[in-house]
Amino acid sequence: MKQEERRQQTIQLLLTTTKELIREKGCDSVTMKDIMDRSGLSKGAIFHYVKSKDEIYAWVLQESLEDIDQRFQNRVKQSKKELEGPLGELTKGLPLLNNPRNEINQILVYLLSKTGRPEIDEVLKQFYNQSVFFSRQWIKAGQDHGVIPADVDTQKMGELFVLIALGLRMRSFLPVGDASFQDVDFATLMRKILSP
Repeated sequence: MKQEERRQQTIQLLLTTTKELIREKGCDSVTMKDIMDRSGLSKGAIFHYVKSKDEIYAWVLQESLEDIDQRFQNRVKQSKKELEGPLGELTKGLPLLNNPRNEINQILVYLLSKTGRPEIDEVLKQFYNQSVFFSRQWIKAGQDHGVIPADVDTQKMGELFVLIALGLRMRSFLPVGDASFQDVDFATLMRKILSP
């Protein structure tokens, strides 16, 4: 096995193990020892790639964005210049925004509780900026394919969709009763704004 393949396998094992542990225990309770025990990786093997569990959490956030983008791009390549397929790919994950057990939601809340530390602030900044970048790129792709009106403001709508998603993620941790705006409403809003 080549060194790059082994590196990718190790990183994927770290990510998969960490996500499982977060779903089971929550971010605060996961330790590097838990990750070592569950993954079977030695301390040296893990610390060869990362310095802390917070860095692994940052990788999980990045992987989640890249995964969504890859699924969107694959769907764009398959579709016949239509909005619903690629948009459906994006909206099918919206119910996770309301789930406080979702590992991305948990990581965001965990990292937000640690703001003020430069490395954490940078991770959160990168996650936000990357989220907005992808959102804008997805809208632009729709415009380039002629399925989203050219007059939709890519900059503002891309950021608005990220802000709504973040709001739904944070609300999942609040003890609110019946919330009237749900993920299905978000999907409907996106369709209404982006449809020709």
